[in-house]
Amino acid sequence: MQRSWKDNLFIVLAFVMMGILFYSSSMPYGDQSMTSTLDIWLAGEPLKGLLSHIEFTYAGSPVSVAAKGYIGFVEFFLRKGAHFGSYFLIALFWFLGLRNKTSSLPLTALLSFMLAAGYASFDEFHQGLTPDRTPLLEDILLDCFGAVTGVGIGWVLTDYGVTGKRKKKWKKPVVKSTNR
Repeated sequence: MQRSWKDNLFIVLAFVMMGILFYSSSMPYGDQSMTSTLDIWLAGEPLKGLLSHIEFTYAGSPVSVAAKGYIGFVEFFLRKGAHFGSYFLIALFWFLGLRNKTSSLPLTALLSFMLAAGYASFDEFHQGLTPDRTPLLEDILLDCFGAVTGVGIGWVLTDYGVTGKRKKKWKKPVVKSTNR
């Protein structure tokens, strides 16, 4: 009974994360801006010299201190980190909630990933319906990378737990020889 209660709690946490993301995706970009807070916290522009050497393209737009400004550059990484982290948690919660409800860990991993990736696609579609928001395929890919990482961590926690010792020993399939 204890295990079932914990499993259900993880599933509830996955739905809570999905609800938070749905609410967040309903807000226009300007309502989520962190620039005024970052202006205060990062007034001295720490690490600007180091960060100014980073430059790449994301969704067809340049990302650099020169292109976005120091605060915009930092905000970009915070937002993308939130994408990764949110879908990491969603997939991890699904995995931990479903691992005792399915027939195998590979099935649990697949279901957890598909639920997270499907929701990432839905979330980007939802953003496309929100004023001042742009759905991006790159964000879905980033979300999926977070989901794969969450599933992987869930699998390791299931196999090894916090002790570091493998809980289950997987048996190798017996191959019968046809030679007599």
